[in-house]
Amino acid sequence: MKPVEICVYGAEILCPSCVNMPSAKETYEWLDAALKRKYKDQHFTISYIDINQPPNDPDKQEMAERVLNDEYFYPLVVIEGTVVGEGNPRLKRIYEVMELHGYVSEAL
Repeated sequence: MKPVEICVYGAEILCPSCVNMPSAKETYEWLDAALKRKYKDQHFTISYIDINQPPNDPDKQEMAERVLNDEYFYPLVVIEGTVVGEGNPRLKRIYEVMELHGYVSEAL
């Protein structure tokens, strides 16, 4: 199985509609821990991408630009190029998409 790529897009400053919610960086850290616990020993990559300084990758730069242009709220969670959550992403939806990619939940 090819490891999926998960990207969490965000910025240091909270989005105006995200008051009282975790920051994008906190969402990234929470999601990283939750996925590693749920899919133990199943490899995937997860990256935090600052929308104001995206990496030198055209797809990631385009997605960051779309967030900056208010097409999406951040934190924005993208798995293998598909948006799976924005603003206040739902863990259940992220798990569903991971399992569509072949990941198997560890009994907790």
